[in-house]
Amino acid sequence: MMDVSSKVRIEDILDRVEQYLPDADGELLRHAYVFAANRHRGQVRRSGEAYLIHPLSVAWVLAEMELDEVAIAVGLLHDILEDTPTTQEEMELEFGPVVTRLVVALTKISSFESNFSSREATEAENFRRLLLASTDDVRVILVKLADRLHNMRTLKYLKRDRQVAIARETLDIYAPIANRLGIGSIKWELEDLCFQYLYPREAERLSRAMQERTKSAGRWFGELQTVIEEILKANRIDGEVYGRVKHLYSVWQKQRRQEVGIESIFDFLAFRVIVGSVSECYAALGLIHQKWPPVPGRIKDYIAIPKPNAYQSLHTTVIGPEGHPFEIQIRTRQMHEIAEHGIAAHWNYKEHGSTPVGDSRIAWLRSLLDTTKGSSPREFLDSLKVDLYPDEVYCFTPKGDVLSFPRGATILDFAYRVHTQIGHHCVGGTVNGKWVPLRTKLTNGDIVEISTSPQQTPNHDWLTIAAAARSRSKIRAWLRKEEKIRAIEVGKKLLEREFQRAGSSWKRWSGSDGIAELLKNHGLMKEDDLFAAVGFGKLAPQVVSAFVLGQDKPEGRGLSLVGAGKAVPAEAAPVLEVTGDSDFLVYLAKCCNPVPGEEIIGFVTRGKGVAVHAKSCPNVRNLLYHPEREIEVRWAQGTFEGKAPRARVALDMKYQDRPGLLMAASHAVSSEGSNIVSCNLQTEEGGLGAVTMTVEVRDKDHLSRILDKLQNVEGMLQVERRGLARRGEP
Repeated sequence: MMDVSSKVRIEDILDRVEQYLPDADGELLRHAYVFAANRHRGQVRRSGEAYLIHPLSVAWVLAEMELDEVAIAVGLLHDILEDTPTTQEEMELEFGPVVTRLVVALTKISSFESNFSSREATEAENFRRLLLASTDDVRVILVKLADRLHNMRTLKYLKRDRQVAIARETLDIYAPIANRLGIGSIKWELEDLCFQYLYPREAERLSRAMQERTKSAGRWFGELQTVIEEILKANRIDGEVYGRVKHLYSVWQKQRRQEVGIESIFDFLAFRVIVGSVSECYAALGLIHQKWPPVPGRIKDYIAIPKPNAYQSLHTTVIGPEGHPFEIQIRTRQMHEIAEHGIAAHWNYKEHGSTPVGDSRIAWLRSLLDTTKGSSPREFLDSLKVDLYPDEVYCFTPKGDVLSFPRGATILDFAYRVHTQIGHHCVGGTVNGKWVPLRTKLTNGDIVEISTSPQQTPNHDWLTIAAAARSRSKIRAWLRKEEKIRAIEVGKKLLEREFQRAGSSWKRWSGSDGIAELLKNHGLMKEDDLFAAVGFGKLAPQVVSAFVLGQDKPEGRGLSLVGAGKAVPAEAAPVLEVTGDSDFLVYLAKCCNPVPGEEIIGFVTRGKGVAVHAKSCPNVRNLLYHPEREIEVRWAQGTFEGKAPRARVALDMKYQDRPGLLMAASHAVSSEGSNIVSCNLQTEEGGLGAVTMTVEVRDKDHLSRILDKLQNVEGMLQVERRGLARRGEP
């Protein structure tokens, strides 16, 4: 998909639409353009350009996808409700209910608090609304993808931290959504743009290396294209042959996956053969294999078994002249159109006016929304990312039905795919006639039959086995139900014991006005919910008895959970605010030692209070298996006004030794106003070395600047914060 300049005009869009949709309502598009121009008048983007350039560019992307005039009009108007005083009622009077409904679906929730949990909840709710609207009318997500594509094309005008945040979200969510909808042209461009902002050095180096390799391969590559064209012509197959360079991000992924250099990537250049029919696809494949021997295991038939996004093609890798392997993709013209534009390629707007019923590319979306009902914002976003995982494994039921799973799926995922109850009682299964345990990973072509036992039930370990979002959702639901039953029993016993210690009895107060007021204050519906809160450790029994019996609340030590905005900081501790009403101590987890400004999560621990982790801490993944222990925490405003002491952060670095490297690293830290607390350095034979350094930082942004400075030191190969994900890792 080609880029658009700031000179795009409404006439260009109208001309493009007329090429593929002669009967389009041009007046609707002109009206939308004039309306947008008037309402956005005086607004400018960060680039300094008139804001109208953005909706015009979004509309152009939609026209390139050959969408209908309604979708393009929505592209012109998509920011009207969010960024101008225009009301929904005005929109409906001007453009009718359909256009208005789509624009409303694209309008974000604008009001949220400034704490992490609220931002996360808002982000999740925005995605839920967006995806829910897309199941009814896929034009919603198509306009959103076009909007995100143009934003990524103009990302250079934002600050570095915003560039990274938007690129990460795009790579995690929007590019995979484009892939699941089969829109290859947008998916590839989004990935390459994200690559440039998330890994600028790697992108620049790889781009130069690719240009050099492409230049050196130009001679034999051109000759091969001519040979393939002659093979088709000699056998009376009407087709076109195109060369294509593999996208930067996919080459980089392959390098990392196989741990090889660019010189070992042989399929960076490939051919697409476009023919008229399916029979000609297979005929061309046979003729090519007669000319060049295929690489065993590299023939993929996506025509017989299409990908979940409806992608169809034959892929083969053959050994060419001078022993160079190269890839050939063979497909029909219709398959090629679907590969480029996905669901937009054959959606009949005039007849349907909405998403085609039963379309597999939307079915996964409906399934995702069904399995995440009632989940927390984090669980929803995690499930979304897992479900968008691009690599697929195809397996068969004993009856021959084909089921697709994310890469890494297990026998347990297969069981839950068959039926929820079969999953709950699965003990293993037979794969290709051989019995295997639950955690066995599925591979392409496996024939699977599940074994069950009525005595088998889910446990927390299953969450480490299941890879599919649907399986994990079902397991969590079962565990929550069972754990709540146990928590109710434990909570009731704890309250009975506490009331007895206070000289009263729970039975006497059960159903009283005091209990009713307590339930209301804590947002609980019934006494069983109160028992569960106590049993899970979210509410101390002493707090319940003190409230009901009219006693003073017991003094807490350290940082008490006394309501958002009312936290009492312990001596020399960072200022935190915790939503709750209990008396647990709060402390920063030593495994990650979060710094002010980082996204944080609190978990109730048994006997120790609330541990606060950085969201990126590897241990958080295991803690999320116990969502009932999670409690909302945030940094208080005072943290960012210099009231909190500096945090000490350990850094691990790898380097190629050179004179003055340690001095340069020390200068990088001191130039940001930080102090090195300790430093241990060791250089191995060959010049490679490692250094562990502890530095003092004020907050997340301060740490980020120090990491950037260290990464830019000549000879520094890798900089990572100990205990957290490697800097730059996806």
